[in-house]
Amino acid sequence: MEFTAKQIASFLSGEIEGNPDVSVNTLSKIEEGVTGSLTFLSNPKYTPFIYSTNASVVLVNKDFIAEQPIGATLIRVDDPYSSLAILLTMVSQAKPGKTGIDPKSSIAVSATLGENLYVGTFAIIGENAKIGNNTKIHAQVYVGDGVKIGSDCVIYPGVKIMDDCVIGNGCILQPGAIIGADGFGFAPQNAGDYQKIPQIGNVILEDNVEIGANTTIDRATMGSTVIRKGVKLDNLIQIAHNVEIGDNTVIAAQTGISGSTKVGKNCMIGGQVGMAGHIHVADGAMIGAQSGLSNSVLDTSHALFGTPAINNKKFARSFAIYKQLPDLNLEIGMLRKEIEALKKNQNTI
Repeated sequence: MEFTAKQIASFLSGEIEGNPDVSVNTLSKIEEGVTGSLTFLSNPKYTPFIYSTNASVVLVNKDFIAEQPIGATLIRVDDPYSSLAILLTMVSQAKPGKTGIDPKSSIAVSATLGENLYVGTFAIIGENAKIGNNTKIHAQVYVGDGVKIGSDCVIYPGVKIMDDCVIGNGCILQPGAIIGADGFGFAPQNAGDYQKIPQIGNVILEDNVEIGANTTIDRATMGSTVIRKGVKLDNLIQIAHNVEIGDNTVIAAQTGISGSTKVGKNCMIGGQVGMAGHIHVADGAMIGAQSGLSNSVLDTSHALFGTPAINNKKFARSFAIYKQLPDLNLEIGMLRKEIEALKKNQNTI
């Protein structure tokens, strides 16, 4: 598809600076921009590229001030990154969608299927499963018995949704995600071995949740592991049994959340964060990458960093000292030698 700068500006309610008739037919990063492409400037560190990019159109903030001549046509918007997301969504939706049920799929007679579905090759839909309208279930997806999937969902290849789990409307499950595997529950025995505790609960994903590739969400021991509406989980995340994650929280890759922990609404959690079990993280918390939480987070006035996680300002001061430890250790060693020398001189007097 091809659009003019004028059409794009109209769609985004932006202001044009330059040639309104220049057209674009692809998207590019600003440092790799080519003629006929649209790009954006959101991160200030990429500002030098706006003067050298060959992109035809660049989305910029309304308050952007150019310090050199710019060859591209600018479209000034409130938020270039959000505006790009709108355009990418439009492009994605314009692609022809798959429909129909592949004859090589396996669908239980008792399953209930909505309208305008796509079910791909070797997908399996179990007994009494219910699938909503306009949902796409790609190749080699497993949908267990009693699973409920809402409308307008996209379930990518290799996803496994185990028995009795519930997926809301508008959810996206990326390849390899596993929803509803057993939680990690074992009771220690007198003989030193472990007795498995059956996990009889389920997982509930509310509306507009996205689960990243190879992320695992364990079913509850009893009750439900719950991912609230609007939550976005990155790839390779582990969510343990009976965890609850609040509305619109976002979590980056390789984070692990232990059993029965409650994470609040609108939290931002970096990659490789570890959380102990049975703690509470308050609404709006910001947790830096590779942080470790062993206690509940109640004060959200500052971001937390480190293991155990502490106030980000205290962490920065502590880390500045930490980097000086080798020099401080040498200095302490020299002072010890000087003190020993002074003691010896004092004893000889």
